[in-house]
Amino acid sequence: MQTTRPPASPGVVRSLVPARLDRLSWTPFHTRLVAALGVAWVLDGLEITVASSVAGALTEPDTLHLSSTAVGAIATVYLAGEVIGALVFGRLSDRLGRRNLFMVTLAVYLVGSGLTALTLGSGAGWVSYLYVTRFIAGMGIGGEYAAINSAIDEMIPARYRGRIDIAVNGTYWAGAIIGTLGALVFLHAVAPSLGWRLGFLIGPALAVVILYVRRNLPESPRWLLMHGRAAEADRAMAAIEDQARSSGHPLPPVDERMTMEIRPARRTGYLTLLRLIFTGYWRRGVLGATLMITQSFLYNAIFFTYTLVLTKFYGVSSSNAPIYLIAFAAGNLAGPLTIGRLFDTIGRKQMIAGTYILSGAMLAVTAYLFDQGALTALTQTIAWCVIFFFASSGASAAYLTVSEIFPLEVRAQAIAVFFAIAQCFGAIGPIFYGHLIGNGADTSNLFVGYLIGAGVMILGGVVELLLGIPAERKPLEDVARPLSLVPGDRGPQGGGSHDRVLPGPARDGAGRRGAANDRAAEGGLTMATDTPTRLGIGGRVALARGLRGQAGPAKVRLEHGKAAGPCRRPSTSAFLPRSSRPLSMNGSSLGATRTLPTRSSRPCAPPTMAAASGARNRCPAAPTPPG
Repeated sequence: MQTTRPPASPGVVRSLVPARLDRLSWTPFHTRLVAALGVAWVLDGLEITVASSVAGALTEPDTLHLSSTAVGAIATVYLAGEVIGALVFGRLSDRLGRRNLFMVTLAVYLVGSGLTALTLGSGAGWVSYLYVTRFIAGMGIGGEYAAINSAIDEMIPARYRGRIDIAVNGTYWAGAIIGTLGALVFLHAVAPSLGWRLGFLIGPALAVVILYVRRNLPESPRWLLMHGRAAEADRAMAAIEDQARSSGHPLPPVDERMTMEIRPARRTGYLTLLRLIFTGYWRRGVLGATLMITQSFLYNAIFFTYTLVLTKFYGVSSSNAPIYLIAFAAGNLAGPLTIGRLFDTIGRKQMIAGTYILSGAMLAVTAYLFDQGALTALTQTIAWCVIFFFASSGASAAYLTVSEIFPLEVRAQAIAVFFAIAQCFGAIGPIFYGHLIGNGADTSNLFVGYLIGAGVMILGGVVELLLGIPAERKPLEDVARPLSLVPGDRGPQGGGSHDRVLPGPARDGAGRRGAANDRAAEGGLTMATDTPTRLGIGGRVALARGLRGQAGPAKVRLEHGKAAGPCRRPSTSAFLPRSSRPLSMNGSSLGATRTLPTRSSRPCAPPTMAAASGARNRCPAAPTPPG
């Protein structure tokens, strides 16, 4: 099915590729895509857990005989590698393509983690070698986050995107369970000098298999289209559709009104992203940073001090602590897998805010019980399992949010930037909570720390309520207008069940325009009309005045009247989503009604005028805009 249309002007491509992707039902292709790409989170959870589990073994004389400080630095180096890798490979993913990068980043991780197992001594040279290999492994995983989340969001149909992304992000805890079990087996079944090395080889062994599976995955058709490679996008899309047909999934027809006009943006680097964040997309920037920082702070604080709490406050032996960790990880894994679908059905804003606030409130209650000495190691673990059943879903949705609320051309870079910010702030958590734990003699300090963590999560939920984007079941192009969309083009058009927003002017490559679109999307701006039409210049002026409050509170309603004669009115269902809905912002209707003038797409006149005058069809002058 060829959907690339002749360009309206040089360098412009008209295509239905995004609409074709979103019309698909779930197919074996999507299952294979998720299995091959989602392993990135499993690998990260595995690496973090293995490193934590073998830390004690690395201090023993018959292994590397490292100091506690040197062992602690291994995790720091790995996290630093993740941050650098996300920023470097995130930029390359937006520039060179998703497929190219998710093959490279997995190979980088495989090499780094595999070489870690070949550390042969504890001298300064070998310790440096160990740190370098952990940094390389971290770079690979950080790059995976940026490339993988972008590819999954762009190739999964809109109605499945939320639940799939959240489930994939939640598999971090599947990796934690695998890593814990593997470390327990290798450290107890074989000599420690060999066991810790085998632990670090679990991830590379899995990566080799996944690398083979990934080689048959296509490039993101959306990425190809936005970079002007329309023919390749059509071929990739056709191959996906062929797989759907061969597996017995019928393809519904594509609405031609969903056609998009694309001209590749010239500048799509970090400067472009920063301009977006600090201008038209600043609310989304605040939202993304808040969600990522709050969840990272809480998770790093609890996860990295979990065994300290068990051993110092509850007297659990260090050899039995991993068993409790498995239960904790199971609760974290269950949340995204079971309630992730609600983020697509109930809605993003309601579920993200609900999971953040609920987990924060439950943590505050648990903190009180902990301070009162009412908990045991078992009941504390059960409480944390319940709390993080919800917190894990919310945290996974934070990654989903930053990957879908920014334009495709800078999507991987947006993920990388907010991931880096979250890691930097999250690193404070273990240090802060480790200080509060101390020698385990006083629970009051940690009680205060838990209350701070609860407040941080509740803050994230409140910000989501205020600034959250209702992105559920919407095409990505509706959630964030592509930088490559031709100025004047209204994006995907065609009624359907998705709420549309009134777009502002198209952004140029530097991302300096389009704040009105962002404002409309965040404020829930909608317009009502009985017959589709385009706004004339006068209508745009009146609308702008109404938005700025220059004419006082007002409803804006497009009024068409009746066009006589052979007058055509172009469809605007992309941005006039539902009939009979007044303009509102933040869910509240505004005051008095105001009528905006409209115009047809070509000159026309009522037949009676044309017949009487014999003149060519002409439209009567538009009335002066009110206000």
